[in-house]
Amino acid sequence: MMSSRVIVYIDGFNLYYGLREKGWKRYYWLDLQKLSNNLLKPDQTLVKIKYFTARISSGDSNTPTPIRKKMEAKRRRQNCYLEALQTCQKIEIFEGHYLPKVVNCHKCGSFWPHPEEKMTDVNIATQMLTDAFKNEFDTALVVSGDSDIVPPITVILKEFKKKRIIAVFPPERVSVKLKHATTGYLSISEAKLRKSMFPNEIKKPDGYILKRPRRWRRNIRRIP
Repeated sequence: MMSSRVIVYIDGFNLYYGLREKGWKRYYWLDLQKLSNNLLKPDQTLVKIKYFTARISSGDSNTPTPIRKKMEAKRRRQNCYLEALQTCQKIEIFEGHYLPKVVNCHKCGSFWPHPEEKMTDVNIATQMLTDAFKNEFDTALVVSGDSDIVPPITVILKEFKKKRIIAVFPPERVSVKLKHATTGYLSISEAKLRKSMFPNEIKKPDGYILKRPRRWRRNIRRIP
């Protein structure tokens, strides 16, 4: 019996904010290739992981200095993580656009970053449809709780009756629409996350050592 070919599509920001809302900062340093393998069944083979994100900007001259410093620190942590992911053989990274926005409270005068990420849904849809029509997978695992990707899923399952699409919900991310649109669904457990971490230090092929950001070594309080 032939092994089922699997491609994993990961909505990076959806996964990140799910972990953030759960208060699981210690799992930000996540090895997505290990996680993908830990999600597979014995009769499945991992073909590729497609990770969708956008580069964080540190803002512009109009961004208040305290906010700009925070965004710059986030940008450095994200760059370190993306370099870590690039050491994985089966991961391909697709970048959208990240629009830095700052919200101002007119009552108290406070500022805080409220970024907007663009193009991820379109990029996921494009890759899934292309891979389906090129017959690159038998089963697709979609790590997201965003119902905006329901339309391409519906098209693929209608046009390719033998293909399966499984919704994989990050922590704090569940979509009823995705449950109904996909072949099946599951949630990422803490046990799976615990088994899927990068080591604290990763040596790149050129010898450079990537280190897990200090802020990612402890929990954060769960957001109400």
